[in-house]
Amino acid sequence: MPLLKDGKVVDDVWAFVEDGHELSPGGCIVVTLGRFLSEHDQLLARNRSIGVRLANADDPKLLAPFLDQIHLIELQFPKYVDGRAFSQAQLLRRRHGYKGEIRATGQVLHDQLRLMIRSGFDAVVFDDPNAEAIYASAAGEFTEFYQAAADTTDSVFVKRQRAREKAAE
Repeated sequence: MPLLKDGKVVDDVWAFVEDGHELSPGGCIVVTLGRFLSEHDQLLARNRSIGVRLANADDPKLLAPFLDQIHLIELQFPKYVDGRAFSQAQLLRRRHGYKGEIRATGQVLHDQLRLMIRSGFDAVVFDDPNAEAIYASAAGEFTEFYQAAADTTDSVFVKRQRAREKAAE
């Protein structure tokens, strides 16, 4: 399946290592939250890029002390009706200030892409031959928003306030 990062198909350099399996000596690896929490000293001492896969029931707050050392966080959409990963992404970006890559995996639908961007995802594993075109379409689908989000788009209310202030000058 293609990996879209910022709307472009890119090579995936990350490898998920199942719990109980030995880590490769090099490369970028992703481990489960449980493994990361139990082995974080050894994993971070490797001086390699490390990623963590969160299950939907995992609390992102557990990663807070390590966020400046984690390069990738994978959030899962096991079913299209399970949107807990949206909340996890918002918490990571807005509450905990995570700056690394947040990747969506699992059952990702076209209809969810715009909300994923707003929630703070910057990479998506998306199974469609026209993935780039679909992403571009979703990214430009809406230009105005009422709610604040993890992306840098100003809400309608902020834009209105700026317009009033400018008119008052």
